[in-house]
Amino acid sequence: MDTAAFDYDLPEARIAQHPVEPRDAARLLVDTATGPEHRHVRDLADVVDPGDLLVINTTRVLPARLRLAKATGGAVEVLLLEQRSPTTWEALVRPGRRVPAGTVLRHPGAPDGLTATVGPDVGDGVRLVELATNDEGDLLDGIEAAGEMPLPPYIHEPLVDQERYQTVYSAGSAPESSAAPTAGLHLTPDLLDRLTGRGIRVAEVELIVGLGTFRPIEADKVEDHRMHRERYRVPSATFDACLETRERGGRVVAVGTTAVRALESAALTGQLEGHTELFIHEGFDFQLVDRLMTNFHLPRSSLLVMIDAFAGPRWRDLYAIALADDYRFLSFGDAMLLTRHDRWPVERPDRFPDARAAR
Repeated sequence: MDTAAFDYDLPEARIAQHPVEPRDAARLLVDTATGPEHRHVRDLADVVDPGDLLVINTTRVLPARLRLAKATGGAVEVLLLEQRSPTTWEALVRPGRRVPAGTVLRHPGAPDGLTATVGPDVGDGVRLVELATNDEGDLLDGIEAAGEMPLPPYIHEPLVDQERYQTVYSAGSAPESSAAPTAGLHLTPDLLDRLTGRGIRVAEVELIVGLGTFRPIEADKVEDHRMHRERYRVPSATFDACLETRERGGRVVAVGTTAVRALESAALTGQLEGHTELFIHEGFDFQLVDRLMTNFHLPRSSLLVMIDAFAGPRWRDLYAIALADDYRFLSFGDAMLLTRHDRWPVERPDRFPDARAAR
């Protein structure tokens, strides 16, 4: 499949620069058997059925962007990706060609604080970085003090409240992710209470969001793209709840693509915890997830390829509708609620002939 098939025109004006307030005031485009409906995230309890299971990713974002400097004063940006040991991280280092192995970096505003010693390239431009604090303080405290929230490069406006790039249910998790599970940013405690009050259970997974989620597809063919590994954990209670829900005729509703990858990785491998390089594209046999709440994604991204595998080619019509109706796109944008293409009733009308013909 050509990567170019996942291109579309995304005007810069449609890229949200700030999250809406309150969180659940974001718009929600719901794909139904009779056509798309324009709702808001606060309506989620009305469009998910009692007996369904909502699965959330509880990971917490680390202030993983470190703006450091060499001894010569040259600026270097280090983006922490995954912790390998108590002091060693996988990271992206920019400009990498000017930072040989062994280079010691320091925070220019706190030269006696956090230091980063750059190590070798371990593939795909990822470097090993050894972190330390000169005052023998807690390393996480040093990262928190020196780091910034790793907002995507298409967000140009500063984030006043750093917690707006965290989900409301991440507080109990150790900060480890390099990006937020953005679909979950829309949920509020009140909305979660209303969901459970209607008989919709909520279960948790964890996928540490890293390079695998946001790395762009650079290959000409989708199938040639290789995902970077990410760590996941699916509690046995969550996995069992998914099976029980589907056995009773309910549906598993994943909040975000990261929740999908965690659940489907566990189903595919039989391992409830580990690392995954799962790349979901056309032809993937979904085992657990029936519905997906997700934001609108970048052109030519692995996330958009997953949406195509999940919902089928009608995503093109839904994206066209969202663009025409001024929906906000990407991390701080609005959301959509999709039903897996093979879970529609047989009598569902064919509302998307143009998209299917284009494929």
